[in-house]
Amino acid sequence: MANIHEAKSQLARLIEHAMNGEEVIIAKAGHPMVRLVPIRPDETPRQGGQWKGRVRIAKDFDSLPDGIAAAFGVDLP
Repeated sequence: MANIHEAKSQLARLIEHAMNGEEVIIAKAGHPMVRLVPIRPDETPRQGGQWKGRVRIAKDFDSLPDGIAAAFGVDLP
């Protein structure tokens, strides 16, 4: 357990301890306040389909009003 003053001056060392799996608790006036833990990447495989049936793409989604493409210097077929 480290106090806030020590945590300020030894943050890099405390981060290393946390990254190595040690429990790091920062206290104020001897009372635990926070726990320093590493952020681990989420290894759960992504799943799609959450928006199925909730989103509709209009048939003219890719079309532009007259003059807009030209205003951006884009030549459309």
